[in-house]
This record gives sequence, structure tokens and C-alpha cells, in this order.
Amino acid sequence: MAKRKISADILAQLEKLDAKFDAMGQNLSSYLDGLLHSDYLTYWDYIRLDTLLSLQSPRTSFPDEKIFILYHQITELYLKLILVEQNQILEDFGKSDVAQFIKRLERINRYFDHLINSFDIMIDGMDREQFLSFRMSLLPSSGFQSAQFRLFEIGATDFYLLTEHEVHSRFTFKSPLKDIYENLYWKKGATELATGKKTLTLKQFEDKYADEFLQKASFAKDINIRQQYHQFFEGNKEVIKKLRTLDHKSNVAWPLVHYKSAVKYLQKDPNLIKASGGTNWQKYLPPKRKKIIFYPELWSEEEIENWGSKL
Repeated sequence: MAKRKISADILAQLEKLDAKFDAMGQNLSSYLDGLLHSDYLTYWDYIRLDTLLSLQSPRTSFPDEKIFILYHQITELYLKLILVEQNQILEDFGKSDVAQFIKRLERINRYFDHLINSFDIMIDGMDREQFLSFRMSLLPSSGFQSAQFRLFEIGATDFYLLTEHEVHSRFTFKSPLKDIYENLYWKKGATELATGKKTLTLKQFEDKYADEFLQKASFAKDINIRQQYHQFFEGNKEVIKKLRTLDHKSNVAWPLVHYKSAVKYLQKDPNLIKASGGTNWQKYLPPKRKKIIFYPELWSEEEIENWGSKL
């Protein structure tokens, strides 16, 4: 069999690789040996498909519990996609032009579209009686304990804008981060209705993530999306449009679909609040009650007054 002649293009690439590895004090020949003996990459190995499809471990025999698990895993993957985009915005502070900034905001908004539209799975994709039965086996866990959305919020705006509406005026950009943290709006979503004490759901959540939240708040303080808007893109009409869309999707549309789901499964019997892990969802989910707004300067007084009244 005739020996194949190595093309000039391949030789040029090898020379570039040799220079690259030489600059790192590495030997190209050793890396080529590794490439020679390695197996071809497959789709299922690359995305860890077998592992991914094995990560559903229901606690009961109700078939719809697997749907419940799968849906939340999909949600967390979309939230991770959002954080990947947001982290690039933060890490590129002062380096991105307006086109790049808008492109990443568009991607985040698109991911939120998928999240919002997918919630029909939770609203119509499970049998109510199955849900209320298997949900009792999952206490005190709750979707409230999803940390990725909290991390996204911290990177989206100034930390003090995430405080509970009733105490909002007490805080500013310069307030100590720990003081702000103690008054974040979502904490009221996991307090006992009768006593106002923290539920086990909230205690578990804070024990695991409080340090990470404060670290993100410190990291993002001067470089979050709101700060970048004011420092580099203030007044740009297209940026304003994307930020308003992001604000509405994050703080109106997303919590409203959660609320719609909670009403369907829990509203008919007040005692069924325990099925949410003890979260005070009646106060926590409706946007018009918590009134969290990432970019209040981009909304009129009337829009803020009617925040969350309709999609």
C-alpha cells in the first residue's frame, strides 16, 4: 500500500503545535503518542449520557415522581446556562462592547423563555393526587432550595435591591453585605406562617449556601449587570429593552408560573402548604407582593406600582 504523503498544511500545523508545546516546556511527540493510542470520542461519552440518564432516583413508586425529578434537573441545567452567560458578562467587565453585552443578554432572555414555557410540565404534566402523595416523602426539601437562581439574582443587580420590600428603604449600595443578606426577600418565603420562625427548609439552605452567596455578592458588587449598564451602556435604547425584558422575565413571568403551579396543586386545601416543604408560597411567589425589580430606573412609577399585576 502506497504511503500517504503528509500535506504542507498538516506539516505547518505540526510546526505550530511543536512551537506551542515547546514554549510550555512540553514534548509534542509525547502528546502525539497519547493521541495515537486514545479511543475515538463518542457523543454518549462526551456528554456523559449514561450517567445523566441514571440520575433520577425516585423515593416512591408513583410514576409521576420521575417526571418531577426530571423537570427540576432540566431547570437546573437551564439555570446553569444562564449563569455561564452571566459570568462571562461579569468577567468581561470593561472589555465588552455594546454588541457583545446585548448578545449575552439576549441569550439569557432566551433561556428564561424556555424555563417559563416549560413550566406547563409542572402545571399539566403530573397527576395532582400522585403529586400530593409522593411530595410528602420529600420533606423538607423544596424547589425554594435552588441556589442557582439566587446566584443569578446577585449578579444581575445591586445586592440591596434584593431586600424585602418592607425594609427596602433601609439599605443602599454602601450597606454592609451581611446586613443586606439577613434581609433578602426570599427568606420570608420559608418562614413559619404562625410564628415567623425559619423553617428547616431555610436553615438547610442557608447552612449550605450562605457563604457562597456572600462571596458572589462581594465579587459582583462593582461589576454586576446593573453596574455595567450605568458605567458603560447607560441610555442605550437596545440595552434598556433587553434589561427590561430580563427584569420582567426574572421577576414577573418566572415567579408567576410557579404561583400558577402552586395554586393548582396546593390552593384547594390550606393544610397542604406542608407539601411545599413549609414555604410560605402565598406571600413569596406573587411578584406584586415582593416587588423585586433589578432595574427600577428603567421603569415608570406607574409600571412599578402595578408590578406583577399581569404578564
